[in-house]
Amino acid sequence: QVQLVESGGGLVQAGGSLRLSCAASGNTRSIDLIGWYRQAPGKARELVAAITSGGRINYADSVKGRFTISRADAKDTVYLQMNSLKPEDTAVYYCTAAVFYPSTDYWGQGTQVTVSS
Repeated sequence: QVQLVESGGGLVQAGGSLRLSCAASGNTRSIDLIGWYRQAPGKARELVAAITSGGRINYADSVKGRFTISRADAKDTVYLQMNSLKPEDTAVYYCTAAVFYPSTDYWGQGTQVTVSS
């Protein structure tokens, strides 16, 4: 079992920055991939950024060049640095961790990010 707790959301003006944190606990050595999804009102949940245990990183096209995902060496905390925020980045951001075998997904409770224009 893996538990995920997000923090760092809030209200920011367009052009501003926020950093989200996700603290993982439990059987963190089993995690193969950890990252962030977001869900805006009326929209489907979408991948924002993810990093594998081997360090491979993937970003959504909409955040490339503005967001940076990073992971603490102990692999127990993952960060999402969000710069040049836009109103369309407004969403609930969820931390997620995946174990490939057996296939298991874990989710945090979500943190609200609101970008005002």
